[in-house]
Amino acid sequence: MTSSLLAPQGRVRTGTAGRATAAGSTAQTQILDWQHPNVASLLQRIDMTAGSADTSGPAHRTAALRQAHRYISAAVQPVYSVQDERPVSEVLRRGRGSCSQRLAVLESVARASGVATRVRGLLVDGAFWYPRFPRLRRIVPHQVVLAWPEFRLEGLSRTDHPTAPWLTVSELFGDLDELSEGHGGGFTNAGTETLFEALSRTAIDWDGVTVCPATGAGCDLSAHVLADLGHFDSRDELFAQHGQTLCWTARLLAEPVLGRRSAGA
Repeated sequence: MTSSLLAPQGRVRTGTAGRATAAGSTAQTQILDWQHPNVASLLQRIDMTAGSADTSGPAHRTAALRQAHRYISAAVQPVYSVQDERPVSEVLRRGRGSCSQRLAVLESVARASGVATRVRGLLVDGAFWYPRFPRLRRIVPHQVVLAWPEFRLEGLSRTDHPTAPWLTVSELFGDLDELSEGHGGGFTNAGTETLFEALSRTAIDWDGVTVCPATGAGCDLSAHVLADLGHFDSRDELFAQHGQTLCWTARLLAEPVLGRRSAGA
């Protein structure tokens, strides 16, 4: 049993509430504050232009984003923070962040390097997180608002990527069929691995187009999606329209504890 008591009141979350398409942007936002010195310092450590003379091609852009993902995975400790609107600069200052916050860091790196981003809003069943909170199921929110990033890569092959020029973060490390064939199965949402780490080794499929091998967890997560909220130019717009997962009071009370609790603990 999940809880609806902690959700923002007065929010109507229905499918395709956002635009079917969104242009995306490289602009700085309140969350994606990539002009902040903390983000600039991160960019210097990652060096997004290294190793290629053609820094504008999709292959290089993809490789650079993969490098950034790996660096963020190591540099920002995964925790259960519930403040989805926390600026990226503050996440980097703290050195810890939720899956959503770490994805926002990756978006900021992309925008700072000239790659436009947008997000797809997904309303995910709170029961998806039961394995992480086996003793606290009654207070797990019944709906979770998830901002799933996409990157605009000009020159991306439409043969390999039907959504080109947009590359979803699920396909950052390869197409879903390739990723589903890896060892270890799909994402279990248990243990220390979060969605942020998992997307580098397995298919994270919210649309039900991929099947993992029979052994291990499945890759098709579409059964957990309650509604597709559409695309938004930024995660700021998504949360402005649909709110964060928890209401303000719940975030205020939960953040001091969950914001320091390591994922998987």
